[in-house]
Amino acid sequence: MTVPAWPTTLPRPERSTFQMTPAEARLKRRADAGAPAYRLRFSGVPKLVTMSILVTRAGKSIFDLFHQNDTRWGSLPFTMPDPTTEGWPMTDAAGNPLLDGAGNPLLMSGTWLCMFGEQPPVETIVGVRFRKTFNIVVLP
Repeated sequence: MTVPAWPTTLPRPERSTFQMTPAEARLKRRADAGAPAYRLRFSGVPKLVTMSILVTRAGKSIFDLFHQNDTRWGSLPFTMPDPTTEGWPMTDAAGNPLLDGAGNPLLMSGTWLCMFGEQPPVETIVGVRFRKTFNIVVLP
């Protein structure tokens, strides 16, 4: 079975709605007194991400088909470019972009293996476009 890939024709997530937090990996131990104590619940900690994309009518169809058919309504994992890494320029300590021999910037690359979150995607209309807001779980 091939893992579906995020459609390359869909835009990058909107910066204003992007939120990422690690899942709670600790399990609180029962203590009679004193400070709380914790242990790890699991060693591979997933990341919980909320994001949205603003798409045209054609982009809405691409997203809907990907969610409904490729991931079977969000029940199958998929890969997607890591929006915090993919395509961003590599920089030195001063923040200057690193360049190759031809003067082109070196770009970072990253891919997530993820699944859609518990809630189905939400769609709102913004003028003549559609905002798709959804949660994903980035698998460790």
